[in-house]
Amino acid sequence: MIKRMIVMLLLVGLVLGGVFGYKQFGSMMMMKAMASASNPAQTVTTTKANGSAWQDEIKAVGTFKAVKGTNVSSEAAGMVENIFVESGQDIEGGTLLVQLKSDEDQAQLNALESKLKLAQITLDRDDKQIKAKAISQATYDADKADFENLKAQVEQQKAALEKKTVLAPFAGRLGIRQVDQGQYLAAGTAMFALQQLDPIYIDFAVPQQDMSKLQVGQKIAISTDVAPGKPFEGEISALDATVDESTRNINVRATVKNPDKALLPGMFASVSIEVGQPIPYLTLPQTAITYNPYGNVVFITQKVTDPKPDAPAIEAHMVFVKTGLTRGDQVAILSGISEGDEVITSGQMKLRNGTPLVINNEVQPKNDQDPHPKDE
Repeated sequence: MIKRMIVMLLLVGLVLGGVFGYKQFGSMMMMKAMASASNPAQTVTTTKANGSAWQDEIKAVGTFKAVKGTNVSSEAAGMVENIFVESGQDIEGGTLLVQLKSDEDQAQLNALESKLKLAQITLDRDDKQIKAKAISQATYDADKADFENLKAQVEQQKAALEKKTVLAPFAGRLGIRQVDQGQYLAAGTAMFALQQLDPIYIDFAVPQQDMSKLQVGQKIAISTDVAPGKPFEGEISALDATVDESTRNINVRATVKNPDKALLPGMFASVSIEVGQPIPYLTLPQTAITYNPYGNVVFITQKVTDPKPDAPAIEAHMVFVKTGLTRGDQVAILSGISEGDEVITSGQMKLRNGTPLVINNEVQPKNDQDPHPKDE
């Protein structure tokens, strides 16, 4: 019995020793293989860190407004007799737009003018008779008062008749007609929108901290999707006298030349104002930066001092950088690298210090300071 136990224990010890030895042998071989394995080369794109002068800008979104704009209406009520213009027509100031029916007013004016003529004849006769003392002063005064009263009534009736004729108060472009011939209109009913389009205003708001950078006469650049790729220029014509308490913005108005009348009131546009002098920055594509909670990182290329045969002579080196402003696809680098350093712009996720590199710059990440969509 004791012999059997001893034999069994020996066999168990032999099996366990074999298993343990096999595990140790496998670990040793794995470590040896990992130690002998080389760090594989990685394909990346690179660019040179270059200096670029950035012009400080104030950007805003503005709305166009007419220098002069109104809804043309009649001061008097009446029926539309004639319409002399068309919707969307460019007109001069004083152009006849609409004539309201005025037969009754004209007849009343004719009657008053007839009475005025009779009163004038009577007053002329009284002038001669008063000198000959053929009439009393009271009769003369009554006839003169009657003449002055009729004269005032004629002027009043002429003014009322003129209100039946609607003229353009200034030059501009008419909107869509809101009335039809034969329609009865109450006083003040809008007939047309009339807008002066050249020049045109653009109103926009900027933060109060930028107020000191603005002044009347300063040039602005304007872009709009109405004319993609076509820049418009204007100049600041007024700064508001107050700052909006809810937004802490100040309203700014600029005047823009609009000879083609492509810009219309109500449109929005992007406004850019250059302020100060250009500031030199070292810039990189934003794709070159790896952002981390502990710091922002870029990888630069370094030559290998003693490269192995058939191995790349360039490797990656990680550098912490301090980033600044961004503009378009670019970011300003304040410290960490120098001008001329070759910086990796894509493929950083598979890199670490010392990773051999193969550079292929056939396809580069975007690096545009002022990118635009393809349809602009």
